[in-house]
Amino acid sequence: MTPPRAPVVFAVIASWLAPAALLHAGEPETKPAAPPNFIIVLADDLGWGDLGCYGHPVIKTPNLDRFATQGMRFTQCYAASAVCSPSRSALLTGRTPYRNGVFTWIPAGSEIHLRTSEITIATLLRRLGYTTCHVGKWHLNGLFNSPKQPQPNDHGYDWWLGTQNNAAPNHKDPNNFARNGKAVGPMEGFSAEIVANEAVHWLKKERDRAKPFFLTMWFHEPHLPIESNPKFMSLYPDLVKNDPDMAQHHGNVTQMDHAVGLLLKALDDMNLAENTFIIFTSDNGPEGTGLTGRTRGSTGGLRGRKRAVYEGGIRVPGIIRWPGRVKAGSTSDQPIVGSDVFTTICSVAKVPLPNDRPIDGADILPVFEGRKLDRKTPMYWRCNIAPGQFKICMRHGDWTILANEKLTKFELYNLKDDLKQETNLAAKETAKLDELRGMLVRLNTEIEKEGPTWWQGYEAKKKKAKTK
Repeated sequence: MTPPRAPVVFAVIASWLAPAALLHAGEPETKPAAPPNFIIVLADDLGWGDLGCYGHPVIKTPNLDRFATQGMRFTQCYAASAVCSPSRSALLTGRTPYRNGVFTWIPAGSEIHLRTSEITIATLLRRLGYTTCHVGKWHLNGLFNSPKQPQPNDHGYDWWLGTQNNAAPNHKDPNNFARNGKAVGPMEGFSAEIVANEAVHWLKKERDRAKPFFLTMWFHEPHLPIESNPKFMSLYPDLVKNDPDMAQHHGNVTQMDHAVGLLLKALDDMNLAENTFIIFTSDNGPEGTGLTGRTRGSTGGLRGRKRAVYEGGIRVPGIIRWPGRVKAGSTSDQPIVGSDVFTTICSVAKVPLPNDRPIDGADILPVFEGRKLDRKTPMYWRCNIAPGQFKICMRHGDWTILANEKLTKFELYNLKDDLKQETNLAAKETAKLDELRGMLVRLNTEIEKEGPTWWQGYEAKKKKAKTK
């Protein structure tokens, strides 16, 4: 796609300057409205029930709890996938992962990557005059920090510090970060603080202050391999004594929350908070069984966990703060999904959506005004490594339909009446099943025709590679 034409850019700039242009004669001159800044904060493997403001009885998340009182908390926020890489791709492109090619988590060395033919929100905003930065986990290519595949700078970022996947060897003193194309080497400290401190450094020292900014801050916490600062583990003394693995997990979430607080304080100190749109969310549900080891995240009672297309694998925390436009302390039960972030930021920044490809995300601005969201494309999930036979899911209204990959077997749930998905209504609500099955088959067929065919036979190819 070609860059937006100059008249479009000038029109957007003019809209920001409109208040000054409309002054009546004799009235005192006012300062032109500044374009808004944008920040996407992403946790890794954080469950729907893992924050205090989402009902966790033990984990301490004071900064995010306070953040929720300053903005809108969504009770039905979804990641765009049940695993990490696809969710990230949808946040940046507004397109469901099987369209944009990042259909599964990306192992190191994989051919799968976010192609330069995809248009990211960072690219669109930079064309509009924004300065851009990414810090933290990237996980949108297999060949990280290599000219053989696109890197963050190829997707619209002026400055970046990141890792291919997880912090290694764990969250403490990681040694696998690269900054702007150069390996950093061993670093001291814990990953969340390293990531937040880089974001703050960029805001204070590296960005062009004459421009509005776009920042993605994507934590590794609480993804394995977990290692938590003892000062955060000490907040859970009983667990440290009786269940140190759970203390590690809970301390890891608090570690991430503390890092969010570092960013929020910097925004306050720099007088940037009032004009900055921030969304906090997670890339998928919690890892493991939740019963052993350090994967002790909570789904809040929902069915399934990471990789599953049941609610526990895809429903995640979602909080948006935008002073003056989002009511402080408000809650919304309207369903939103990660791909909506792209479309909504385009709407706020007054950037025309790409018109040469399907955009799945909806503009959620009406939700801030108490109006119903207009979603043209149903929310859709597909996870090739979901446990069991059901690997595809679509939500329409209060209803969700699950299917196997051949679209021959189905489950049907009414989430309004059955949040925990305990009663499969496929045999009882046959008319609704037929309606949603038809919608799903059409949508799935359309999506499969557009994206690259990396997903075809992917698991078989992996098994064959292991035997060589």
